[in-house]
Amino acid sequence: MRSKYKDSAVEASNNRRLSTATADGGTDNNSQSQVDMDLLRKRLSLHILQEMHEDNEISDDAFREVIADVIANDEFSMRLTLSEKRNLAASLFNKMRRLDILQPMMDDPGITEIMVNGANCIFFEKSGRLFQSSLQFKDAEYLESVITSFFSRANRPLNESSPIADLRLPDGSRANAVLPPVAPDGPIFTIRKFTGVRPDMETLIRQGFVSKEASEYLSSAVISKKTIFICGGTGSGKTTFLNTLSSFIPKNERVVTIEDSAELRLQGIDNLVRLEARLPGPDGQGSIDIGKLIRTALRMRPDRIIVGEVRGEEAAEMLHALHTGHPGSLCTGHANSCTEMLNRLATMVMAGSSLPFDAVIRQIEMGIDILVHIRRNSDGKRVVDEICQMGPSESDRLVALPVFIRKEHNLEKCITLNE
Repeated sequence: MRSKYKDSAVEASNNRRLSTATADGGTDNNSQSQVDMDLLRKRLSLHILQEMHEDNEISDDAFREVIADVIANDEFSMRLTLSEKRNLAASLFNKMRRLDILQPMMDDPGITEIMVNGANCIFFEKSGRLFQSSLQFKDAEYLESVITSFFSRANRPLNESSPIADLRLPDGSRANAVLPPVAPDGPIFTIRKFTGVRPDMETLIRQGFVSKEASEYLSSAVISKKTIFICGGTGSGKTTFLNTLSSFIPKNERVVTIEDSAELRLQGIDNLVRLEARLPGPDGQGSIDIGKLIRTALRMRPDRIIVGEVRGEEAAEMLHALHTGHPGSLCTGHANSCTEMLNRLATMVMAGSSLPFDAVIRQIEMGIDILVHIRRNSDGKRVVDEICQMGPSESDRLVALPVFIRKEHNLEKCITLNE
């Protein structure tokens, strides 16, 4: 822990350097170019911490007031223009309470993902496309301090002994960080922002995401309590489409949602229960996984159970729920096609149960009704790539029968055995 004597020494050194910087600037001292802003921010940061008396629980508004008071009473800050003071206050707030230079990206509703690959390499996703930012952190050490401070405010340990951490922000966004030595080229920091936007089906049809005929097929399947599994790659729009499909669930049903991170926004359902998995605490204890939540949900008398993402042994619990009087579930998973999703699902169920392989095949065949695969094109556009229905297994091989397949730019209906 930094001592007050060391802080005083640092402040004295900064004061001398600031005095030299401003003295060399001549008589026109109101320009930001005549003040070393990095040194000024360091100096003011120390003053702010001293004013707070290590009280990190104060509100954002109170913290902004502390910043304003410190700037107003600082001899070097007095030489700045009003506009420069505002910028300085925002910079200090973002540095000490937010994500420093990344905060404007967080505040931009058009940006959906932020990727920091070291101090000098920042990318962001906007309108489905990746761009490289011109922003850079001072160095890897400074970037690491920003990341660790961000996680520490949420009581998530992130250090050399625990160099990987995940965090869900209050708005539903998800953050992941990896520090050296696991990341040898410098700290890695990724944020997937939660926009909260749930487009309706008509909007998705206009955007070319899904055809009108396919949307009617899927909405009818939801109403008739068919179990639908939505698959695709990371960022393809699985959760967004699940949100849209959920709008067709009859309003009088009792629905339980289960997620790693609460992203689903079901509307119009009064009898709704939301459950969220919990990561281990700082002591490594207290975790609650998806499988346990599914078992808990079965005791809540649900009409439907919606699982935000199936990616492990909890698949066995999910299938068990489907076979105990809870059809009509909506789930998502990672796969490159409907057929691949079935194969992955079989592998996950085998890992989480002692059932023989042929029994697992039969359970999946009877438990899943429809599969939807979503892909993101090279231009960033997200589309439904194929819709399949569960077919009879062949020689212990799961079969997905195409109902709609995307050809060129159109989602075309196919002839299936059920027609």
